[in-house]
Amino acid sequence: MRSEKLQDAIGMIDPDLVERAEWLKPSRKGRFSVKWIAPVAAVLVFAIVIGVLNGRRDPLPETAEPPTPVLSVLDACALAQATYPIMARYPSSNVWDEERQQQYQAWWEDQNKQKAYFGAGQGLEDFFSSTVSVFLADSNGENRVYSPLNLYMALAMLAEAAGGNSRAQILDVLGVDSMETLRTQANGVWNANYCDDGTQTTVLASSLWLENGLSVQREVVDRLANTYYASSYQGNLGGEEMNEALRMWVNQQTGNFLEEQIGDLSFSKDTVMAIATTLYFRADWSADFSKKATKESVFHAPTGDITVPFMNQKLRETYYWGEHFAAVSKSFSQGGSMWLILPDEDVSLNDLLTDEETLRFITAKKGDWENQRLMEVTLSMPKFDMSSNLELSGGLRRMGLADCFNPWKADFSSIVADDHDIFLDRVDHRVRVSVDEEGVEGASVTLLGASDSAQPPPEVDEIDFVLDRPFLFVITGGDGLPLFIGTVNQP
Repeated sequence: MRSEKLQDAIGMIDPDLVERAEWLKPSRKGRFSVKWIAPVAAVLVFAIVIGVLNGRRDPLPETAEPPTPVLSVLDACALAQATYPIMARYPSSNVWDEERQQQYQAWWEDQNKQKAYFGAGQGLEDFFSSTVSVFLADSNGENRVYSPLNLYMALAMLAEAAGGNSRAQILDVLGVDSMETLRTQANGVWNANYCDDGTQTTVLASSLWLENGLSVQREVVDRLANTYYASSYQGNLGGEEMNEALRMWVNQQTGNFLEEQIGDLSFSKDTVMAIATTLYFRADWSADFSKKATKESVFHAPTGDITVPFMNQKLRETYYWGEHFAAVSKSFSQGGSMWLILPDEDVSLNDLLTDEETLRFITAKKGDWENQRLMEVTLSMPKFDMSSNLELSGGLRRMGLADCFNPWKADFSSIVADDHDIFLDRVDHRVRVSVDEEGVEGASVTLLGASDSAQPPPEVDEIDFVLDRPFLFVITGGDGLPLFIGTVNQP
């Protein structure tokens, strides 16, 4: 899977704004070059599309001029473009000379700048855990995966667009008491999880899409760019040209990893405003699985036994347990982990997704977990490449966002200057996660340490941790926030 060892400016756009957008446009060339094709990848696109009550737009006439190239559309229609931090690259040379030392020092300083934001997501535990059963339970034996962190960023941007009770409901769901608190938190969460240094990649990207002729509050557009690193675009959202622009933006942000999943991603002809966010994640294991140890074995799927490749490895790790589950983690080389949570044999995966103790474990600080023990773990887990295409409107309504979806109650006056009857119409969530011997693409920042102790390692018990039946996984970044949570029913 990897190479060997991977937007007052609606209507007419002031040329100054275009020039500004060009100046702001970051140079991202090379982030997804061939060498970034990694062994394993987890990427997601999340789109919120908002409908309008006062009529449909007519389609483009058949005599319309041929569309201009999509990249030109993105450039010309940009109201604001996000500028990501530039991180020093991890030195590629293995020779520890003065040049490499200077490169390493610059890399280390940039790492510490981002680590200063660790802990920004404190208080989001209830939001994250509440989404698990809402979006993963009752999967009818199918694989399912979503991104709690990406959903959080999308709802935070939606709160900037909302007003009145609509905004209050979003803040309540996210568990924050004010927009000021949300802005500080969201900016901190973005920075705590951002990494693009040549060894690992975590990029949370956001964008606002607006229909021609829609007047918006310019200060909100600027705030989205400065606080959420969000780009904003304006154009004919009912035309195929802008649909292609949307798909191109997504592919630019996710290294084309979702190209197949977003082939039909588009604005509806009633769309006047949309928010799209993506998360691209890449990390290698701290210790690869040996490909020679990968063997065919039986996985007891809900639909019957199947034979699939299992990766095998012996490692010394902390083993955790609860009343209905057991868990171990597999760390990434530059920080973060993949948590593997196995229900007890007499417990269904669906039961586990509604179990309070399990939901608490997902977001808990593992060092404080009572039931844990260092053990010699023989880990056996199936390779998998899974994707989900979810519509989250129903779940978000159940969580408390009723007004946003109600044409008579929705309030998006914070961003839309004109009197438009705008309401939330669709929440499209698409995810792909792939795991193999070499890693999982995801957020990762790690500090590797070694003990200079002459004492022999303590004697520990041994345990076999065999994921040969449906299980739950959680992929966390360096700050411990859940980037992806999924269920594996059919590897």
